Amino acid sequence: MYKGFIFDMDGTMIDNMMVHHRAWQRKLAALGLDMTLEEVKEQIHGINEEILERIFGDRFTPEERRQIAWEKEAAYREIFLPELKLVQGLPAFLDKAKAAGIPMAIGTAAPTENVDFVLDHLELRPYFMGVFDAKSVSKGKPDPEIFEKAAASMGLSAADCLIFEDSVTGAEAAKRAGAKAFIVTTTHAVEEFAKYDHIVRYIDNFEGLELDILKA
Repeated sequence: MYKGFIFDMDGTMIDNMMVHHRAWQRKLAALGLDMTLEEVKEQIHGINEEILERIFGDRFTPEERRQIAWEKEAAYREIFLPELKLVQGLPAFLDKAKAAGIPMAIGTAAPTENVDFVLDHLELRPYFMGVFDAKSVSKGKPDPEIFEKAAASMGLSAADCLIFEDSVTGAEAAKRAGAKAFIVTTTHAVEEFAKYDHIVRYIDNFEGLELDILKA
């Protein structure tokens, strides 16, 4: 019996990952690194500053990495604003969960500015007991820290929660947290999750999803 829900944001609540991929592709090219969209999709995940350090080593100072990350995210928000909306069926699902008194939280690798961009434009804050982003943790996914903090904000352990994710890295974080997961297939194919045994279901969107999943 699941006692609470934890949602990743990018690719899970909003279908925005291709916008992110293209924004990263352009920014990396400007830094002298040409990558295909497929390479970006496979390799660019997690907290922005960690991504830049992983790819470029010590080429950039921490301050320069923060500036590069800010520029990339500002471009993303400008591009995505006209298309900003929740994944199909999610508004109704959130309403059902809130009406049933099911606690919910967000655990995302997105920077604070992007989280505010989504939650404030779509007026989502009343649904969530806790919101945790890249600045909330010392280690990004696949470390389970963010899901553990999200669960604690609801007075639960991560193992008590059902986690909604879209990425392989997020699925790994859920597994390390001892939680079951639903995968929203906006970003990755089902086959990419083949090694995991903690995934309960794969969904294209939230349309028609009922709260009987609490008993899964």
